[in-house]
Amino acid sequence: MEHTVICRNVSKIYRQDAVSVQALTDINLEIPRLDFVCLSGPSGSGKSTLLNLIGGLDKPTSGEITVDGARVDLLDKGALAKLRLHRLGFVFQSYNLIPVLTARENVEFVMQLQGVRAVERSEKARDILKEVGLDGLEDRRPGELSGGQQQRVAVARAIVSQPSLVLADEPTANLDSKTAENLMQLLRHMNREHGVTFIFSTHDRLVMDFSRRLITLHDGRIVDDRKRE
Repeated sequence: MEHTVICRNVSKIYRQDAVSVQALTDINLEIPRLDFVCLSGPSGSGKSTLLNLIGGLDKPTSGEITVDGARVDLLDKGALAKLRLHRLGFVFQSYNLIPVLTARENVEFVMQLQGVRAVERSEKARDILKEVGLDGLEDRRPGELSGGQQQRVAVARAIVSQPSLVLADEPTANLDSKTAENLMQLLRHMNREHGVTFIFSTHDRLVMDFSRRLITLHDGRIVDDRKRE
């Protein structure tokens, strides 16, 4: 079976002055391509730390992390940036949209960094915004959109270049229950129709219920890993 993510004996220790905090301990994990996975657990359990390590936003203290065939724990900054640009998508609870850009321009931004021609990226951005239910809102800036609409722009931006993996940290945290449900239905559609692997970190029971696999962390260790199908 082809795996998008493989973690082998991954540990993470944060050190500040004379204090050390063990955030993760001996994480062993395999996530097959096209999986739809939720990392759950209380605050401080390590789920966001694990998500950041998989995305190359931080380095493990020890262990190996392979993402889409690349050892992210061994990559330098330039190689990590290239991996994130071309093979990873990120959805943050704070949306992280550029306020002075329109919805279409926000979606185009990653493609612009990738060197996609202006006409092509404009067409792709409009198509993906239509697919996520924002047809007719392409020229609105983030401040002119609701929270749910901004999150949909963030999703469109994350998947427009068809990455192998999308990492979503608390994607429903700022949404009402109906908007959150619509978002999760959209992400599941993207998983099935676009062939993108998704990993979420969340406290939200709704996200857990939508996931096909639930991995529970406690005190930096995986304490449960079960399929929900």
